[in-house]
Amino acid sequence: MAFLIRLFSRNSFFFSFLFLQVIAITLIFSRNTMQRSWLAARMTAVNSWVSGYIDEGADYLKLKQINDELVAQNRQLMIQLYGEDPGSEPRFVRVDDRLKGKQIYNFVDADVLYNSINRNDNYFTINRGARHGVRPEMGVTAPEGIAGIVINTTDNYALVQSVLSKNKIRINAALKKSGFFGTLTWRGDNSRTMHLSDIPKYVPVNVGDTVITDSKSSIFPKGIMIGRVAGYEVDPNTGFWDISVELSQKMGQLSKVYVIQNLRKEEIKQIQDTLQKVRNDQ
Repeated sequence: MAFLIRLFSRNSFFFSFLFLQVIAITLIFSRNTMQRSWLAARMTAVNSWVSGYIDEGADYLKLKQINDELVAQNRQLMIQLYGEDPGSEPRFVRVDDRLKGKQIYNFVDADVLYNSINRNDNYFTINRGARHGVRPEMGVTAPEGIAGIVINTTDNYALVQSVLSKNKIRINAALKKSGFFGTLTWRGDNSRTMHLSDIPKYVPVNVGDTVITDSKSSIFPKGIMIGRVAGYEVDPNTGFWDISVELSQKMGQLSKVYVIQNLRKEEIKQIQDTLQKVRNDQ
């Protein structure tokens, strides 16, 4: 209290001036219509400015919720686009799924925690693991195209072999226009380009042609985008096309991905194992 008394006594002229100014301004705006209108306009402008920033802040806080909703919607669309087995007949198949007996693939969304693109064999880590249903040898795709294959998991995380792996990744891929398929590999020279081989040279190829995943794979559904033809020439060693494919997904910008679960993979493995048994018995 003593401090306040000393403060007011030392600055009595200033506080008196300030008090009289407040009274004068109050009288001016309370007695004059023009000044009141001017003040009201300024207050409205200030309120609009503050409200605008508040709305922008609220919208920003909602971005995560909106992003999560978009990821969930995209996951459902991927199930509808790629999850169905076009060769199945519902009357012969009884499966409890979202596509009335036709579902063969499911998708689990995940975030990329670590990613490399500048080694001979590259990897990335995702925040989904065994307790989310993720297992080794499951394919991983991104919003713009394929991304890799799961090679190891813990309960909550998974290690994924990137498509940018020179010695460990071979993917069945096809030219969308002609349907001819071959083997897609990475040669370690460019993080945006892979190479499609085993396509006969009589098959017509053009720059810009779409390259997609082929049905011969049990890891990726048929028709997932890989990229577009960037160039082509005949490989003198094989006599087949050597096709450069520019990846549609920029691997250095991986953020959100989807793990692909083949719901019939075990069944496929069982029938393949019977073939091996037959060969061993012969």
